[in-house]
Amino acid sequence: MLTADMPPVKLERSDDDKPVDNGKDKKCITSALEGLETIEPLVRSVEETPEPISAEVQGIIPSWINGNLLRNGPGKFEFGNTHFNHWFDGMAMLHQFKIDKGQVTYMSRFLHSDAYKKNSEKDRIMMSEFGTLALPDPCKNFFQRFLSRFEMMGALYNIIRVPPEKTDAKETLQGAKILCSIVPANKSHPSYYHSFAMSENYVVFIEQPIKMDLLKIVTCKLRGKALSDGIYWDPKQETVFHLVDKLTGEVSPVKYHTKAISTFHQINAFEEDGFLMLDMCCSDDGQAINNYLIQNLRKSGDALDEVYNTMGRVFPRRFVLPLQVTSETATDQNLNMRPSSAATCVKVSKDKVFCQHEDLHGDDLHEYGGLEFPQINYGRCNTRPYRYFYGCGFRHLVGDSLLKMDLKDKTLKVWYQKGFFPSEPVFVPSPDAVEEDDGVILSVVLTPSQDKGTFLLVLDAKTFEELARASVPVNMAYGFHGTFNASA
Repeated sequence: MLTADMPPVKLERSDDDKPVDNGKDKKCITSALEGLETIEPLVRSVEETPEPISAEVQGIIPSWINGNLLRNGPGKFEFGNTHFNHWFDGMAMLHQFKIDKGQVTYMSRFLHSDAYKKNSEKDRIMMSEFGTLALPDPCKNFFQRFLSRFEMMGALYNIIRVPPEKTDAKETLQGAKILCSIVPANKSHPSYYHSFAMSENYVVFIEQPIKMDLLKIVTCKLRGKALSDGIYWDPKQETVFHLVDKLTGEVSPVKYHTKAISTFHQINAFEEDGFLMLDMCCSDDGQAINNYLIQNLRKSGDALDEVYNTMGRVFPRRFVLPLQVTSETATDQNLNMRPSSAATCVKVSKDKVFCQHEDLHGDDLHEYGGLEFPQINYGRCNTRPYRYFYGCGFRHLVGDSLLKMDLKDKTLKVWYQKGFFPSEPVFVPSPDAVEEDDGVILSVVLTPSQDKGTFLLVLDAKTFEELARASVPVNMAYGFHGTFNASA
């Protein structure tokens, strides 16, 4: 919740910032921000903590929370005199917060990948990454190894099924099989994707207008460019949702289109009344992937404000996809007549349905810069109807608040304290949970203005009130994702 001793930043709007309603698409633009705090310490190399250290706990952590919060993210941005250029390039560091009977210990280690070991051995960047070209051999990296599998007619999107159990602990993809292959709209310019959605019976692959120019990517060495030079945003292209039957691998001939949007993370997907509800965090601008350069994240003053104010915002949206579209289905009329959702879906031709989203938020979300890093009560609600989701608000280049959205009335609960930057919220259900939001939210909070001011925050998921924080005397770089593993 917004605490009494930490008032929220005053928000100012101009007349031009009022919502525009054209009858089809509602858009509200948050006014420009000034005086953003530098976050340079959050994108700086940090040291490992290979042995567990005890945290200082303030407040009371519920005794039923026993297990490990595991998080990943970049932790090293240079080797010797060479440095990475993009936030995605930093060497991965794994973090563990072990919670046991109200006490917390912390430890961290770098992931000893091939790239980490080779870079460490030579004390220089030896393998290219997303936004960094390594010399003399940039082709031995993940993207190039991946691209080497492409045939001369171009790329396919392969959905791979991996069995839940394996007999060889060292083999990560044992028994993996290709469930289906989807042909891109343009084989030489397939879409970049970060993740896809799944309902109970379907995989939803999202072909978005963030495109990969394969010729540019495979010739990056010759041209002296990083791989990211071959990735671009094409707002003239529509976004296409491909439905795949999870059991048979059959790809639906019906394609569901919407306007050009970009997405990294989906919130949930579920089937109801012959429709598939697809909830995602979306932006109308796909430039963000190339904006998260280290040099941008380390800026300060007016230069930092400019980077933030020129980036698109991300908001939660629902798309409703009709599952029973046949030759008899009427065209040019909204197929979603359900009063529970304002989203529309119109059959415009034999195998094409055009969808317009419903906002999963009220206007107040604009005050917090949109929402990313969404999480739900995964064990209870994944692929099922649900009421709540959680995420980070983004009134900065990284998350600076924690948000809880109630889909029943699209209202927000907020945890915010100026100068604190929380990570993706992780929901942990209470053992005797009755309601969907019975449990806690765990988030790692960083304070760039304070040396070694890191702490694990514990919120009551229902009220969003702070229960406890466990401080650890370490510096951490801002990370990406996490998960909680309960102890047996």
